[in-house]
Amino acid sequence: MANILYLVHRLPYPPNKGDKVRSYHLLKHLAARHKVFLGTFVDDPEDLRHVTTVGGFCSDLHVARLDPKFARIRSLNALLADDPLTLRYYRDSGLQNWVDATCGQQNIDAVVVFSSAMAQYVKAVTRLPVLIDFVDVDSAKWTQYAPNHRWPMSWLYRLEGRRLLAYEREISARATRSFFVTPAEAALFTRQAPECAVRVEALCNGVDADYFAPDDDRASPYAVGEIPLVFTGAMDYLPNIDAVRWFAAEILPHLRKNRPQLRFHIVGRSPTPEVQNLADAATVVTGTVPDVRPYLQHAAVVVAPLRIARGIQNKILEAMAMARPVVASSECAAAVDAAAGKELLTAVSPGDFTETIEALLGDSGRCRDIGAAARRRVLARYSWEAHLAGIDQYLPAAGKGKP
Repeated sequence: MANILYLVHRLPYPPNKGDKVRSYHLLKHLAARHKVFLGTFVDDPEDLRHVTTVGGFCSDLHVARLDPKFARIRSLNALLADDPLTLRYYRDSGLQNWVDATCGQQNIDAVVVFSSAMAQYVKAVTRLPVLIDFVDVDSAKWTQYAPNHRWPMSWLYRLEGRRLLAYEREISARATRSFFVTPAEAALFTRQAPECAVRVEALCNGVDADYFAPDDDRASPYAVGEIPLVFTGAMDYLPNIDAVRWFAAEILPHLRKNRPQLRFHIVGRSPTPEVQNLADAATVVTGTVPDVRPYLQHAAVVVAPLRIARGIQNKILEAMAMARPVVASSECAAAVDAAAGKELLTAVSPGDFTETIEALLGDSGRCRDIGAAARRRVLARYSWEAHLAGIDQYLPAAGKGKP
């Protein structure tokens, strides 16, 4: 059993958004085999009540408080220092002191870094294996944001993309191994950082198919007679915000011409004002819900119309595990190992989405067949344990090293 320093940019519990789902399952995987020393941030006061739960996985835990508004303001100092904004956003002297003390006192055997921003805390570590789970190519995400915004934000996003890519290349070149959530993300990074290619690989996401499983006793949250279309996700995340606004404006009105009982349910935590403003007779904005599974299980169709997409979307895997038909943008669907048209449906334009969803709503038998096939695909292909085992070969073997 080895001593592992694990650094995560957001408390990995509860697993209620994409990055936290992955970081939580990685924590479980590491803690089952090693002693874990976890350093992380809490950026949502609601998460403070879960610190004790996370501590149960760890030999030691350091939680730094992060105020998103203050951190955004503080990060602007990076513009004068030629640093990525992301690094200043997640910089904390208390966490750095804890990392230094932990490395000096606990005889750490290896470091696992979740998200590139946390690599700044082990910049001085040279004698240990350092494994970085980038998840996505974040620099590409910033660059992708730029065309959807006016100057000066478009300039700022492009600048952050360039600076963050330079930083990603630097830390990947020093790391023992770098992981990305899909082969496509790994290939994108190696095209931009060819000097790092020999130490880059994919470590795919999974889904807890025992938890995300249909249950005949699970009650529907929807009104009798309505036809629910569902989108799930953290609603303070720019790609999700863009997706629901686009769907509500460009696709939903066409669907409701023939089916006025159809309603679009946006299910997820922290909806921004622009998301809340979508709420009307045709659109429901739930905010945080205690359990997303009833919303998925009783959805007529689950939609993932993301136009800005990096990596694999947990929302798609979870809906597939719940045996629901999913219509996703081609950018999202490309990352999922599923048979197009049989296990997962894709669309590009508003017309494509409208036509595909309309066809599903008119054929309940096909909906059931696609949902059942989707769940079979998840069971066969998307086990967390099978995917996360890929990191083990770069860590001291469980049962060896320290007693």
